[in-house]
Amino acid sequence: MPDNQYKFPSLPPNVYSIQDAGKTRLATVNMVPGTRVYGEKVVNSNGIEYRLWSPYRSKLAAMLEKGMIVPVVPNSRILYLGAASGTTASHLSDIVSGGMVFAVEFAPRVMRDLIDVCSQRKNMVPILADASRPALYKAIIGQVDLIYQDVAQRDQAGIANINARECLKPGGYLIMVIKARSVDSTVNPKMVFQQELEKLDDEFEVIDTKILEPFHRDHLALVARRKDHKQLASEDTNCL
Repeated sequence: MPDNQYKFPSLPPNVYSIQDAGKTRLATVNMVPGTRVYGEKVVNSNGIEYRLWSPYRSKLAAMLEKGMIVPVVPNSRILYLGAASGTTASHLSDIVSGGMVFAVEFAPRVMRDLIDVCSQRKNMVPILADASRPALYKAIIGQVDLIYQDVAQRDQAGIANINARECLKPGGYLIMVIKARSVDSTVNPKMVFQQELEKLDDEFEVIDTKILEPFHRDHLALVARRKDHKQLASEDTNCL
């Protein structure tokens, strides 16, 4: 039986813990029963099909394993930067059953796989674009409640900031994975993490951070909230 309080007390809605082969594993309810996205195992319980969600295959699952609180609700509109072939994006699709996932990917080869996944899911939209150029797709997505970013480009904080300014609601959230080796493979990962976090200061208030080992080496996950710049400007004026 699924039990979302068994091991993971801070799971978002529509995410469960499942007993499988004597172990407790994360799972989401399959939006498209009878289909798999990346060969994941499925478990049926009381007529409901659950997709097991491995923290070794998904940084978001690793964040949940680490006890991070993920600000996702069933009607969230999510801009997913770096969707690749749709592994994590498909689990987000399961979670936001009444929302939307706008999945941005730049590589044409994996984009073909992503399109196949999106064609089966009513709340996923594939977008072939460079995540550093949100002006190209902001008219498609409008404003979103949350940005989920998992890109391998160098200026990862800069990409988060420009997408926030173009697409994220004031007070909206950022879930981001900083890949140290993609930013600078010659620098200690801890220094890279600190530098990238500092670059987020103008746009975001960082709420939580976690190193994702042992699931993903040299990766830092963070949850942040976008600052309300109108409120900040008003406060600055009142101080004059």
